[in-house]
Amino acid sequence: MTHPTEQPEAQTVVQSAEQSVALPLTDFIHRHPRLFILTGAGCSTQSGIPDYRDKNGEWKRQPPVQHRDFLTSHATRQRFWARSLIGWPLMANARPNAVHESLQLLEQKGYCQQLVTQNVDRLHQLAGQQQVIDLHGRSDQVICMACDRLHDRNQIHQQMADENPEFAQYTATAAPDGDADLDGIDFSGFKVTNCPDCDGMLKPNVVFFGDNVPKERVFSALDSLKQSDALLVVGSSLMVYSGFRFCKQAA
Repeated sequence: MTHPTEQPEAQTVVQSAEQSVALPLTDFIHRHPRLFILTGAGCSTQSGIPDYRDKNGEWKRQPPVQHRDFLTSHATRQRFWARSLIGWPLMANARPNAVHESLQLLEQKGYCQQLVTQNVDRLHQLAGQQQVIDLHGRSDQVICMACDRLHDRNQIHQQMADENPEFAQYTATAAPDGDADLDGIDFSGFKVTNCPDCDGMLKPNVVFFGDNVPKERVFSALDSLKQSDALLVVGSSLMVYSGFRFCKQAA
């Protein structure tokens, strides 16, 4: 299929990369103008958001909270929200970097049909990307597990900070997805905020490890993949099946 945009325009998207990488990538983009782009945590590290795994796919720190543990253990929720009190501001204040801007430029020039991200930071949208599926949800929202009402994460964060002033004073190394490496602390006194509408349990509107990606998101992404010319993976180790499935489908 011939694309109306000439190859030099695609080349401007990757001009900052090493020449040995930029030329093959530019050629790939030019030959596959309707790209399905899958992104992972590596896209956001330059924005100050840590990733989970090293270059070999091994965990850099303790694995994140499991979905079942969060739902069944009040102590787990206390620990999660206390650590989030320290880690969330970094996520909330993060801004798009050159990776997000380059991918947005691909879309602007007509080379990206659909972007599916495993990230929950919304930085692609902040960069101006239009066709985005947040596969694992949105960290800027909090959902009530009882009434399904969505709440603004910043408002819930501020409420918890007001109710737990002693925890808000701690400092710790930032961890992925609004977490922080806050250990050696007694979390038993942390006051967890409940839903302002029904007093139900609140959870970030993201897919925790051990949970399933909503089927409608998967089906929507797969439909877009079928209409695309090729799959381009950016910043993902593909260690999580929710993302790897698209590679299997495209193979």
